[in-house]
Amino acid sequence: MSSSSRPSLASRLTSRLPARLRSVRVTPAFAVATVALVAASSGTGAYAAKLIGGEDIRNGSITGLDVRDGSLFRQDFAKNQLPAGPKGATGARGPQGPAGAAGPRGAQGPAGEQGPQGEQGPQGEQGPRGEDGSTTRWFLVDATGAIVAQSGGFEVAAAYPELANTAPAGSPSNALRAAGNVYVDAGEDLSGSGIVATIALQNQVDQNGDGVTNGRAASPDANPEFSGEISATLCGLAGVVACAPAGTNNAEHLVISPRLSDGSVTTSQNRKRFYVVITDGAITVG
Repeated sequence: MSSSSRPSLASRLTSRLPARLRSVRVTPAFAVATVALVAASSGTGAYAAKLIGGEDIRNGSITGLDVRDGSLFRQDFAKNQLPAGPKGATGARGPQGPAGAAGPRGAQGPAGEQGPQGEQGPQGEQGPRGEDGSTTRWFLVDATGAIVAQSGGFEVAAAYPELANTAPAGSPSNALRAAGNVYVDAGEDLSGSGIVATIALQNQVDQNGDGVTNGRAASPDANPEFSGEISATLCGLAGVVACAPAGTNNAEHLVISPRLSDGSVTTSQNRKRFYVVITDGAITVG
């Protein structure tokens, strides 16, 4: 409602008079005097509470200076009208929640590359003897000439060694006379023991570079990963076997000679893995 359409203060005062006095003409001076009298007798607060309402206040005319501190609350304002306060300090960390259920197992990844050969483990104990008093011992030598598995008690004395040249002056060198062999210390006298050696396949090593490692190449001697020759014997057999490396020409040592299928000496590019089994009391070596 505009100020021009509101009843005048004199009209509103007249409406509050008793019926017998409403015929009295209220002049502006009378109205001011009446307001002053009421204000003086009851205070401006009582007058405002009784006479001033929302229709008496012009919209937009009341400022923050006119509002008593602490008299307004959040619900007195429209939604989102009050500005947000500063961010409070981070609260204390709550307790850890329970572990969730395990997720599904992922797909198996590709096989990694073969790692380097580990160091040779300590010598194991000698196995028990059989009912006939015999024992069976064994060891596995890899392509480098190292023992990689065994029943216990074996140690490599020399693997494919190049020895000092002992040939007479002017003769060809004999430094490679033991280079095709592996010499093993058995840790005990092997006299009267049986010695069996066999080539062990290695189908993850392409020894001849033909791309075939499944043992099915068509031509003869084309599968060195599976094939080869091997011989083994006790050292120090008088008139039969003499072992060249120092300290090996006795009954506590044996010599194993892996060869290619044509009998030629293996090299560092095509050496063989092999097993050796020794049975005490089963075969007399001589």
